[in-house]
Amino acid sequence: MRHVRSHNDGKLYACDRCNHRTTRLGSLKLHMMTHTGEKPHACNSCKYRAGTLSDLKRHMRTHTGEKPYGCNSCEHRTNQLGNLKLHMKTHTGEKPYACSSCEYRTTQLGHLKLHMRTHTGEKPYACNSCDFKTTWIGNLKIHERIHTGEKPYGCNSCPYRATQRRYLKDHMKTHAGP
Repeated sequence: MRHVRSHNDGKLYACDRCNHRTTRLGSLKLHMMTHTGEKPHACNSCKYRAGTLSDLKRHMRTHTGEKPYGCNSCEHRTNQLGNLKLHMKTHTGEKPYACSSCEYRTTQLGHLKLHMRTHTGEKPYACNSCDFKTTWIGNLKIHERIHTGEKPYGCNSCPYRATQRRYLKDHMKTHAGP
């Protein structure tokens, strides 16, 4: 067994569909869900489904507004540790990704890829119900709520529901008073 581990860095469990390897069988089972699309954990507030309970718990923060991770340099709070790490770059000024066509710089490669669509005009996400097209899938999901009537963000103080978190945030100010 030790000899086998010397060849695969101790990662005994291998995916039969790709070259992913892991040290634990449970981790391999979770990985296999990426191939099967299995998402056994469902959100009670919207249509979101998750492969793991921890992913569902993280998602639930979008409905509850819980933001357990706070910046030590300012009042910024977020619902995911990774988002806090990205936020910290705003204090350091680090923007390692630069556009080759203009002066745009960003902290994330994904943001640069989205930005590049402003130069190419690419809008890969299209609504199936109308002619709406967009560069970002998040905008499409928000747009589709026009057609479905889905309002996943609910007020805890009254029956108000919103299609976007920012609308709920604005609404919450009506309960805060002067």
